[in-house]
Amino acid sequence: MVSVLLFEDETVGRLNPVTLAKPAFAVTCGGYRLIDLVERLDPSWRAIVRPHLRGVVAEDFPHATGAGAEANGPVLAVNARLLPRAGILAWLRHVADRGRPVVVVSSGGDVVCALLPAGRSPSWDSDPARLSRSLDDLPREEAGSEAILLKYPHDLLAHHRDSFRENLDDRLASGRYREIADGLFAAPGAVLGQHVVTDTREGPVVLDHGAQIGPYTLLEGPVYVGPHSRVIEHSALKDGVAVGHTCKIGGEVEASIIEPYTNKQHHGFLGHSYLGSWINLGAGTSNSDLKNTYGNVTMEYDGRRVPTGMQFVGCIMGDYAKTAVNTSIFTGKTIGVCTMVYGFVTTNVPSFVNYARSFGQVTEVPDEVMIASQARMFKRRNVVQRACDIQLLRDIHVLTRHERRLANEPLSF
Repeated sequence: MVSVLLFEDETVGRLNPVTLAKPAFAVTCGGYRLIDLVERLDPSWRAIVRPHLRGVVAEDFPHATGAGAEANGPVLAVNARLLPRAGILAWLRHVADRGRPVVVVSSGGDVVCALLPAGRSPSWDSDPARLSRSLDDLPREEAGSEAILLKYPHDLLAHHRDSFRENLDDRLASGRYREIADGLFAAPGAVLGQHVVTDTREGPVVLDHGAQIGPYTLLEGPVYVGPHSRVIEHSALKDGVAVGHTCKIGGEVEASIIEPYTNKQHHGFLGHSYLGSWINLGAGTSNSDLKNTYGNVTMEYDGRRVPTGMQFVGCIMGDYAKTAVNTSIFTGKTIGVCTMVYGFVTTNVPSFVNYARSFGQVTEVPDEVMIASQARMFKRRNVVQRACDIQLLRDIHVLTRHERRLANEPLSF
């Protein structure tokens, strides 16, 4: 039997801030994480991740370290940046079933997956940056259009809508949901308030177990609301919204991905955006997802301008970010991990800063402040703060030190 190894490669950092606090295989796109699909191939899968994530991954996925895994059989190594769409399962099985060692690469030459012969599986503490280069002696072939690697954060938004319908159909095929109205599916324990309006002409609305939908809410499919998440009364979720578990969502949300434990429960617009975990948007926070010129959006990553080819791109926020009341975020901006923003967000925002640039102030947030805030947030959700969670914040603070300059000027204190 072929075992599965998920690996982060040397370019996974291009997905930051999305992948600063979580491995790439745990990032949501189209309502699924890659790990949700890989577990069907091999429940005892293993992983190779960047060093600063090993503590959290070992706690959250104990078998990922390789303990008890088969060491002598063939291994299907899968790039953690692979787009999580349901159809990729059959494609991966096809690669595994051929039985001969092969490296499958993207059109750009990145390793999508590799079937490794017995004895070639790398260890848990292998250097992710060297893994793909260790496969040079194996035959190679191109993946074609079936397998897509996420390259930049905006790729999550580019592929979210395309894969969302396919992934929702895959969820519904599990039989865990009951159709309670035309195109509206609910798992046991989901609660629908009075006078909720659903429009399922473009896709289904799927409510997972324990989800709560407040009265006078519009749900325009495709929409997915995760377990124990709450949609506040008088809200509007439309045109492809995927909400993770244990979230509170309100206002108007369009074509966006919201990871678990994030709150956007007040009035305000969120469009074509990605929100990481443990984010809180203050009342009235809104983002722009369309340029005044109606042209395609160009993103900036590490000082490089990258065309998206998309007309609608909102904001991308890393885990633990916060916004103050009435914060306005300009089109196509990224906001780093553990950052607090105020006023007008007109530039990309580094990790671990208090950003009030429109008021003339940008200051650094000490890691100890965020560790204390994390403890309070976790306690509110009955989540235990572990030593690995604390160490992760400390490590990210160090890893992102180079970011904390704006317009080539040092932070003002």
